[in-house]
Amino acid sequence: MPTKILVVDDEEKIRQTLRGVLSDEGYVVSEAGDGRRALDSLRAERPDLVILDVWLPEIDGISLLEEVKRIYADLPVIIICGHANIEAAVRATRLGAADFIEKPFSLDALLASIARALGRGDGDGAGPAESAVPLAREGEKSTVRPQRTIGKSVVASGQGLHTGVRTGVILHPAGAGTGIVFQSLSTEKSVPAHIDFADSTGYATTLFRGGFGAKTVEHLLATLNAYGITNLIVKMEGEVPALDGSALEFCRMLDEAGSQEQAGAGIPVYEVERRFEVKEADSTLVVEPYDGFAIDYTLDYPAPVGEQRYVFEYSGPESFRDQIAPARTFGFVHEFTQLTSVGLAAGGRLDNCVLIGDDGVVNGELRFADEFVRHKILDVMGDFALLGRPIRGRIVARATGHRHNVGMVRTLLAAAA
Repeated sequence: MPTKILVVDDEEKIRQTLRGVLSDEGYVVSEAGDGRRALDSLRAERPDLVILDVWLPEIDGISLLEEVKRIYADLPVIIICGHANIEAAVRATRLGAADFIEKPFSLDALLASIARALGRGDGDGAGPAESAVPLAREGEKSTVRPQRTIGKSVVASGQGLHTGVRTGVILHPAGAGTGIVFQSLSTEKSVPAHIDFADSTGYATTLFRGGFGAKTVEHLLATLNAYGITNLIVKMEGEVPALDGSALEFCRMLDEAGSQEQAGAGIPVYEVERRFEVKEADSTLVVEPYDGFAIDYTLDYPAPVGEQRYVFEYSGPESFRDQIAPARTFGFVHEFTQLTSVGLAAGGRLDNCVLIGDDGVVNGELRFADEFVRHKILDVMGDFALLGRPIRGRIVARATGHRHNVGMVRTLLAAAA
């Protein structure tokens, strides 16, 4: 049976263009110029997919989306909009939209979105060898890991820690071979989550390609890595939201979305076969052979923090969710003041980071007595996701940051070349 698509748009030229293109692709196309005609068409015959404009006469697209989902809860709907913003995209996705695309859009981008919504997309991102990957479990000896995506689209919104701008992320399932790809909401630009595109590692990790940047990606990448998600479209603008400063909300999103294993070639494990070490002043970063995956981190900060050490043994997503994900971004009050003066940490608030004064934490209770060092492990996991392969080995770090992590990932890949 041919796939049926209902196009709902009040601009006749857009309907004509889409009818011609989609018909050439073998789809059966019906049209509606307003919300009421769209509802009449839906009640008369169920299509396989709806392409829905936000700005419609009589019934706006978001209200129509709600009605469509009441009639057919599992019917995929792609929202198109002439004035996209992250808040509208988040709202549409929460209501069940399969994708959100800004006009003017390329027909190739729309066709790719349709393929994904219908479960037929293979993607065009980093490829399976350049995606975030599941970590090796202790005792596992397989040389490859399966590809995996999420079961449904999920969203989160908040404020960027460094930009201070209201932002959000929309996580869409992606076909085998897509990789983890950050994609602009308002343009077709994207950047894969791979070390080749690591651009800035000052106070957060930024990916950049072709004029599009994805800032502060490390907490999300750590979570995707721990959950074994290898194929995903991450729609966003500018910066991943800080949320509460931890990775707990990202865990909640993935728990809600579920996951599914995908057919296709597996992803090879990076087996650490010799010791690698980088030393710089008081900072040391070592990667060494190990039967499993572990991070041994020692933090050494001025008073009132002092020295903290934590050894994390990965044994599945639950170990990450319980031991590492709750640990929040932290910093001294004077550091945030300095960062704000140079245009960073503009979104730092009392509820999305731990602030440390002369006598200790000034904005509430810690989640762990050693929360600070656990957060450093979270950052390490996110940065090492840029390796693009599962890793079997142990990371031992002291007083390191994003720059050291990214440098080590480059060293590991160069050694494997």
